[in-house]
Amino acid sequence: MHPFEIIRRPIVTEKSSVLQERGKYVFEVSIAANKAQIREAIEKAFNVDVVAINTINKKGKRKRFGPKLVENKGLRKAIVTLKSGDKIEVFEGA
Repeated sequence: MHPFEIIRRPIVTEKSSVLQERGKYVFEVSIAANKAQIREAIEKAFNVDVVAINTINKKGKRKRFGPKLVENKGLRKAIVTLKSGDKIEVFEGA
């Protein structure tokens, strides 16, 4: 898989901004990707050293459209801890 097929988008929230100060960055990633693939994609795309990766699977919510129940797609978040001194410029100024 290409690195940008694995990394969908950065997640910029108040909580991720606090984590960023500690050298942790949050991304939405492909549901099919494992931690090794996420590590390789982050290292290739941003030229940084990854120390640790934590993943969170968020289940999609159900919505009702008349008699039908439809479930939104879930997502997978990856919290990536970088080696001290490394930064990802995508988040700077966001």
